[in-house]
Amino acid sequence: MQQRKSKKILIYFFLLFVVGSINNININSLKLQNINNINIIGLDIKEQSNLIKEIKNFNLNNIFLINKSDLVNEIESNSLVENFIIFRRYPSSLDINIEKTKFLAKINKNSQIFYLGSNGKFIKNDFLNNQLPFIFGNPDVTEFFKIKEIIDKSKISYTEIKNLYFFPSQRWDLELRNNIVIKLPNENTNLAFNLAIEFLYNNEFKDNKIIDARIKNQIILDD
Repeated sequence: MQQRKSKKILIYFFLLFVVGSINNININSLKLQNINNINIIGLDIKEQSNLIKEIKNFNLNNIFLINKSDLVNEIESNSLVENFIIFRRYPSSLDINIEKTKFLAKINKNSQIFYLGSNGKFIKNDFLNNQLPFIFGNPDVTEFFKIKEIIDKSKISYTEIKNLYFFPSQRWDLELRNNIVIKLPNENTNLAFNLAIEFLYNNEFKDNKIIDARIKNQIILDD
């Protein structure tokens, strides 16, 4: 009886040794390739090429060991990127779907023309769109998005804005494409803007070129 038990134990050890050896051989022989193919969707060819070069500036491991935070930081640092999703495709490919930022306005910074994107970043780009409004002055990005939100919620389409003038007093003047200028206060801007629009669409005042809404609850017209 004891001999049978000893034989069974020996057989079990033998099987464990054989199976373990096979597994070790398979694991050791498995060679994971480094990432050698990056597919980017959502940018044009030149923009794709530039981003791929940026990504390849740091060492790309295989898809299981890639440093995700480094990759994310590299993509987020690109001023054209609004949102993105990364897919790892075995054995050695990355698919990156990008939502490109929307250009909202132009601005002169340090004697260069930049585009302000919906991601809040300033972009130096060959893109040319003369329909985008120009920002004069030096507003903080948050100030621009505040005035744009007010415009978007009003009866005026943002596409009707020709220029935006920002003053050190933290207020805006808006010039429309029909050359009418709306002067806004630095407080209660939303109320003042909506009040000005009522005069803008009143045919009785259609010849006025300046609608001054800087004084609370008052509109001053200048033709």
